[in-house]
Amino acid sequence: MRRHRLEFVAPGRVAMHEGPAPQPAADQVLVQTRLSAISPGTEMLVYRGQWPQGVTVDASLEALAGTFAYPLAYGYCAVGRVIATGSAVPGDWLDRRVFAFHPHDNLFCASPSTLHPIPDDVDDETALFLANMETAVNLLLDGAPLIGEQVVVIGQGIVGLLATALLARFPLASLTTLESHPLRREASIRLGAALCLDPASPDLFARLGAIPGQGGQADLVFELSGNPASLDTALALTRPSGRVVVGSWYGSKKVELDLGSFFHRGRLTLISSQVSSIAPALSARWQARRRLDVAWEMLRQVRLQTCITHRFALADAALAYALIDRSPGETIQVIFEHPSANTR
Repeated sequence: MRRHRLEFVAPGRVAMHEGPAPQPAADQVLVQTRLSAISPGTEMLVYRGQWPQGVTVDASLEALAGTFAYPLAYGYCAVGRVIATGSAVPGDWLDRRVFAFHPHDNLFCASPSTLHPIPDDVDDETALFLANMETAVNLLLDGAPLIGEQVVVIGQGIVGLLATALLARFPLASLTTLESHPLRREASIRLGAALCLDPASPDLFARLGAIPGQGGQADLVFELSGNPASLDTALALTRPSGRVVVGSWYGSKKVELDLGSFFHRGRLTLISSQVSSIAPALSARWQARRRLDVAWEMLRQVRLQTCITHRFALADAALAYALIDRSPGETIQVIFEHPSANTR
């Protein structure tokens, strides 16, 4: 039995590290990965070397400790099965299907406390979306959409699409999304947006009732495109006293904003949203467990399999990342199918 672990080794380069299967410690289990998903917003920053210097990878996740530096194993959407347990682990963990916030790795050891058993009524491909669905849930907790509000979501990558699908369940006055790529615009409408526009359209502001420098009609805007220039668009679309939730991670890319015109007098609120923590105002009522339970329930309600556009063998990872890098408009969710544990 051999282990196959994907690593980012330089800008634009990934490589497969092969070695013997790991052995679980007494308090660990061994997981055989069946599927893992690329989260393009963050993983493409790693692929391109666009992370900010001195930033930890993710202090909240055991498998992603340390700081950004090549070579780096990175990823956090893995679905597999427990195939061995340490002597101190209860026997009922054996054969459980689990989700793990873990890099692309066909065999790995983990503490049971870091794994999330997959409910019987959730299939493996749907479970792959758990991490990004939890992010979408967190975005809505931070944005707090209200009945009758006009809402705009900028960016319809996988996180943007999931946020759109959840917002479509609210009694909003309108739900409009912005996306450059036709494939994603189609998915946005399918998941509940009333209107999805190309942000490059020359009449964009007019169609959304916005006047540059004077504000727009949106009560709440989510900036989820990963494009720093989109944050200025978000501010321009927002009405006085409106909110802009920034869910994008820009990495080392700089943001230039027009804060000297409408933003100042319009008393707009910029909200940073990141799934590693829960907003202090909510933390007395909302904990990570409650948020995760909601994410599982939303996965049951939202049909996401059509968002999987490409499947690659883990050995062909270089092709997968090159496709996303060069032709993002052709992809929504790209997944890896892992070699079996019998590979020698």
